[in-house]
Amino acid sequence: MSFNTLGLHADLLKAVDALGFTEPTPIQTQAIPPALQGRDLLGCAATGSGKTAAFLLPILNDLLGRTRGRTRALVLAPTRELALQIHADLEDLARFTDVRATAVFGGVNIKPQTKALKRGVDVVVATPGRLLDHFGQGNAPLSDLEYLVLDEADRMLDMGFLPDIRRILRHIPKPKQTLFLSATMPSEIEKLTREILKDPVKLTLQVAGAPATGVEQSLFPVPQKLKADLLAKLVLERGVYQALVFTRTKHRANRLTKKLNRANISAERIHGNRSQAQRTRALAGFKEGDFQVLVATDIAQRGIDVEELGHVVNFDVPNMSEDYIHRVGRTARANTTGEAWTFFAPDEEPHIRTIERVVKTKLPRVVLDDFDYSAHGEAVEVPREERLAKIRAKNREDRQRTKAKAERKAEAEAARGRDASSASGSNGGGSGRSGGSKRLRRRRRG
Repeated sequence: MSFNTLGLHADLLKAVDALGFTEPTPIQTQAIPPALQGRDLLGCAATGSGKTAAFLLPILNDLLGRTRGRTRALVLAPTRELALQIHADLEDLARFTDVRATAVFGGVNIKPQTKALKRGVDVVVATPGRLLDHFGQGNAPLSDLEYLVLDEADRMLDMGFLPDIRRILRHIPKPKQTLFLSATMPSEIEKLTREILKDPVKLTLQVAGAPATGVEQSLFPVPQKLKADLLAKLVLERGVYQALVFTRTKHRANRLTKKLNRANISAERIHGNRSQAQRTRALAGFKEGDFQVLVATDIAQRGIDVEELGHVVNFDVPNMSEDYIHRVGRTARANTTGEAWTFFAPDEEPHIRTIERVVKTKLPRVVLDDFDYSAHGEAVEVPREERLAKIRAKNREDRQRTKAKAERKAEAEAARGRDASSASGSNGGGSGRSGGSKRLRRRRRG
């Protein structure tokens, strides 16, 4: 099947062709026709299966020829990165139309978003928290809303956004069409779908607990202190040109990035402590090939869409099997292939067994013949107690320096005070003698 058979407008087909898409993915093939008919949709498909175009194309198709400047479609996404990605995909698909859209998310100045919303856009792509901020300030006129999309709904649940979603639903008119997309379908999400969807078309293309097809999964047993060395060796020797690497903490992401750069591997990191501008630059640089490796915490597991991303690396084993599936889903997107490597230390073995039970397969272990697993190595993360001890020691040194500086300043001021007092006393004595001499001269003249 081709996109030409789906009933899309010629301007959209032109954009699809310009993007190099020749055949729709299974979720697109099954979702677009009923969505074009105005049916509510409940789609459960793997990350990277093409869900974004599956809901954007029908909405754009209906918006063509409509009055501009009224927000008719709202897309909710769990993270800033995913909101930006959806917005970028929308602009690509709408490149030959006059449909306008804006992305609304936190971590940046709210004023440009306010200006765009008040000026009027056809589609708003938003994270729940920032959209509620705009509602509170009266900045989001959605009285003409007709289409509502909830993308990565299970991730919104994981991030605690379910109450925010319910608040948003109370702020907006009941849409004529709701499209609900998720990689998994936990019970809380199923309950929400029953509340907001009307006789939906149900599409289930995701096998429970299975990563996207085309992902070659491998496990690398390695001591914790040698993980960085093993990663550097694999990147340098296996021709890895683009790898997304997940770490457990921001601290580990920072230190791993530095170690990779010291090994002459261009790397950047993205996590919650980085500003939105820094995160945007890191993502853009990674997509453009400026960085060979992007080190990330789970903030990025559903917010990065890189065409033909070759490798995903679990530098740390995720505690939840669902996170494993979403992480490795960053590669082998849209029917391509890719590799997913998971490094695990002995203490992470229980999580590996859980993942294997969920994916229902024994994953292959890989041990390199030319890697010294007994080397001393250097742990990526300094133990918390050691880090706290260093911080306390530095604070003591800072206090001691501040105290010494204050004491030196006080001594200098005291010395200046003594000098001034001595000078004043000397001048006073001289004036007294001078006055006495004048009186003596007057007495003699008299």
